Amino acid sequence: MIDDETRYRAVDSRDARFDGVFFTAVTSTGIYCRPSCPAVTPKRANCTFYPTAAAAQGAGFRACRRCRPDSVPGSPEWNHRADLVGRAMRLIGDGVVDREGVAGLATRLGYSARQLQRQLTAELGAGPIALARAQRAQAARVLLQTTELPVTEVAFAAGLASVRQFNDTVREVYDRTPSGLRAEVRGRAGRPGGAGPGSLSLRLAYRGAIDTEHLMDFLALRAVPGVEEVVPGRRGVRSYRRTLALPHGRAIAEVDTLAPGERADRGWLDCRLQLTDLRDLTTAVHRLRALFDLDADPQAVAEQLGRHAALGPLVARRPGLRSPGHVDPHELAVRAVLGQQITVAAARTLAGRLAARYGTVLGEPSGGLTVLFPTAEALATADPADLAMPVSRQNALRGLCAALADGSVRLDPGVDREQAAAQLLALRGIGPWTVGYLRMRALGDPDVFLPGDVGVRHGLQRLGLSGDPKAAALVAAEWAPWRSYAVHQLWALTGE
Repeated sequence: MIDDETRYRAVDSRDARFDGVFFTAVTSTGIYCRPSCPAVTPKRANCTFYPTAAAAQGAGFRACRRCRPDSVPGSPEWNHRADLVGRAMRLIGDGVVDREGVAGLATRLGYSARQLQRQLTAELGAGPIALARAQRAQAARVLLQTTELPVTEVAFAAGLASVRQFNDTVREVYDRTPSGLRAEVRGRAGRPGGAGPGSLSLRLAYRGAIDTEHLMDFLALRAVPGVEEVVPGRRGVRSYRRTLALPHGRAIAEVDTLAPGERADRGWLDCRLQLTDLRDLTTAVHRLRALFDLDADPQAVAEQLGRHAALGPLVARRPGLRSPGHVDPHELAVRAVLGQQITVAAARTLAGRLAARYGTVLGEPSGGLTVLFPTAEALATADPADLAMPVSRQNALRGLCAALADGSVRLDPGVDREQAAAQLLALRGIGPWTVGYLRMRALGDPDVFLPGDVGVRHGLQRLGLSGDPKAAALVAAEWAPWRSYAVHQLWALTGE
């Protein structure tokens, strides 16, 4: 926890590490900013600090047009917190309030709507409706400034109930009319950046440094043919592309690496989305942010891991290394079982065959992307002839898919990690490695260590440490609460 004096020092020094961790509202101007706002530092007496943009908006402050505080990375707290507030924030980010309302959110979390409202308001200064409203306002701004959609279509795509509510929300949050927000971009760049219906070009913000080469190497090694690909671009930039199955439709997503020699702390990655239904914008962005671990605090990770004599030099050589999540926990669960006791390349090939056989074919291919990954329902009844694996693993895969399909095992962003781990371990053929891998990637747990993993053992041995699982687990205790990042350091060392 940080106090207000520390927050003010961060504002005075324009420290971007705190962007998204808190927001500064200035009583003399009526606006709120990110800590790194380049404007003149306000007097301490005029500053009030809020944990969320929604809380600042609820107190009557407007978003700064210079620093765009609504576009900062999310608080890294939501990455590692497993309590009610952390789970609720992950679900709100995924758009659950827009789709299911506060009652649906509360049901997923196992609390009453009143309990949920009380706890979120007490800690964050805003309830679930206000937090979702802040997301809708940001989605509206992105649509206004990156597409030529009529204002009426933008309003409903952003999740707002009416054009009047849309106009009121934009005015309250940005102190601009919708047409005024759109005119700002036209004045700078001539026109919004969308390339056609459903096409958006946007920036995915991150804090600190980022190692995009490890991200691309990791994803390319595991890319399922037809579902994912990593392709070269101009100036040495690589792009990760994949299909997405979303609540209202489907999408093609494309995210670029930094160019060689480009500053690792630039602050954003370029992203392009092609959505069949623009209501999925918030969900698509949230899932891509989880995939690339963009809300992490790399400095906090480096400070802890960098203290270790053997691991510290690796951390120094790879600043900003992230722990990739995933866009679809059910897909990842299937792929984790496919990868049991075989190589990454073999698992990738098998996943590609299942995608081609049971996935939903796109109406029109996009480069090498042709299908959506199969649903758990489709794979639960897959023909054994299509499962080129031992019978025991076939049974494990079908049992897992059946449990995911009927909801007896949940892997959504708001699930309790301990409960999900227990449910998975209760399934036949699901062991500790699979559960740990899913906790790390599907559930975004930053503190998972995989002592029995072959790549981890090889990495430890290259550092002169014991690869014995028990000895490794004792060493890794020093790396808490960021052991998932230590695993990725070891994988990067061995090219896993």
